[in-house]
Amino acid sequence: MSDDPKTLVSTEWLAQHLKDPDLRLLDASWYLPPSTRDPKQDYQAAHIPGARFFDIDEIADLRSDLPHMAPPIEKFMSRMRAMGIGDGHQVVVYDGSGLFSAARVWWLFRLMGQENVAVLDGGLPKWQAENRPTEDLPPIVRDRHMTVRFQNRMVRDVTQVASASKLGDHQIVDARSAARFRGDAPEPRAGLRAGHIPGARNVPYDTLLNPDKTLKSPQACRDIFTAAGVDLSKPIITSCGSGVTAAILTLALERMGHFQWSIYDGSWAEWGMFPTVPIATGDA
Repeated sequence: MSDDPKTLVSTEWLAQHLKDPDLRLLDASWYLPPSTRDPKQDYQAAHIPGARFFDIDEIADLRSDLPHMAPPIEKFMSRMRAMGIGDGHQVVVYDGSGLFSAARVWWLFRLMGQENVAVLDGGLPKWQAENRPTEDLPPIVRDRHMTVRFQNRMVRDVTQVASASKLGDHQIVDARSAARFRGDAPEPRAGLRAGHIPGARNVPYDTLLNPDKTLKSPQACRDIFTAAGVDLSKPIITSCGSGVTAAILTLALERMGHFQWSIYDGSWAEWGMFPTVPIATGDA
């Protein structure tokens, strides 16, 4: 893998840069129900030295009924300042699944105009499998100012997605499992209809990962998107259950050199709840 501090770095890269004064590490672990793992407890028990805990459900827009929607700019800035993360820092995000929720936080930083942010390929499991160090003490944090330039083009709402579905001027790509995409499996969140956004294509996020939960090569990812019927000549909107695993698709697209992408932040948690938007079932 080629290390890129703006998208994806290896455990070897991180080990070499762990003591860099401008490095800031974030543990962004988050788990889907029915998992009983508590990411905060896991962080307190063992994290990569210097890592802060990034709470996806708290650093969010709590005014919304939808889960962990992107936070207001002011909230993101204040939380990052309190965590000692600001201008001039190289941020590396990891999670306890390998590559799952870390990509969501990578996207959040990109949404806020921060470009020096990367995901740790293979995450904490790969780091620990290589017998690299962990600690159970929180880091000493000093306030740091962050300049935010919100990137509207990287996020889409239900109205914009409905328009894209109707006009076909964007390619919508759904990261959920094939069974959920077809409408054959029930949604984990209560009260949601089953199926997918009309015109969407299905690239389950785990098909982009190797057995050790590292991201497949850009060419392998390109082949997977193409085989799923994704038109890579169009701007792409990624979607999933609640805007977390959609970011794995955007990370893969960025690595592939496809820079015209955005995330439907409400994803199926919103679309599946709206009675007025159409739903398709079966294969795309």
